[in-house]
Amino acid sequence: MTVPQTPSAFTSPIPAVIDELWERRAELSPADTEARGLVVEAVDLLDTGAARVAFVDPATDEVVVDERAKRAILLTFKLLEMVENRFGDFHVHDKVPLKTTFDGVRVVPGAIARWGSYCAPGTILMPSFINIGGYVDSGTMIDTWATVGSCAQVGKNVHVAGGVGIGGVLEPPNAKPVVIGDDAMLFSRCIVVEGARVGKGAVVASGTILTASMPVIDVETGEEISRGHIPDYAVAVGGTRMKKFAGGEFGQPAVLVLKRLTEGERHDKAQLNDILRDSGVATG
Repeated sequence: MTVPQTPSAFTSPIPAVIDELWERRAELSPADTEARGLVVEAVDLLDTGAARVAFVDPATDEVVVDERAKRAILLTFKLLEMVENRFGDFHVHDKVPLKTTFDGVRVVPGAIARWGSYCAPGTILMPSFINIGGYVDSGTMIDTWATVGSCAQVGKNVHVAGGVGIGGVLEPPNAKPVVIGDDAMLFSRCIVVEGARVGKGAVVASGTILTASMPVIDVETGEEISRGHIPDYAVAVGGTRMKKFAGGEFGQPAVLVLKRLTEGERHDKAQLNDILRDSGVATG
């Protein structure tokens, strides 16, 4: 997909008829074969990577959402019927079928990707789950029992380690999904949800939880850098920030930035482990 330079220049590759169907969605049903065909064609564009739910505008560094793409996904739940399928000994009963296009992708037994998600050539799927609208770019590994939620966008050369939970954001259509930047590393069992964002080259330590409202704090200055956005090339861990309430002072969850890596610096696992261990963080 060609990414435009500015959001104002963006034109969805998905036909405008999807917007018309969305406006009268209350009256649609699986009996509307013409509408169903149009929605299937639209989601096929997501499945092949010809369209995507969201992207980062390189001129503004802002996340741009293709609302029409989200509307097409939501319309599938109105227009597709429940179908029972069997894959070996596994039985499924769902409206959304499994993905069947994996050109250049390594898919290990136990990996599940739903139709309408996209995996670029060179990605590796260990036993994991990718939901509809999810986008996984080239060179990325989705490790064992990791999940990529609906509409989540994962960049190039990312390591999504075992048990990582990348949340889905499907409704409302204009809501920004979770975005993971190129070359990021998400260590085991960390969670990124509610449209939060992990910057390019960032490292997120095991067990870290990042939500859209979570304060991200620089430990060197005590400054709150953002809410729900780990900066590029930051090494981040889960932590707490003390806050006074009527009943006393309590620790509230936060994400702490321990260090900024040099821009473009390749991750050295031993170096990262040293950074984390020096701060008393486990590196599992």
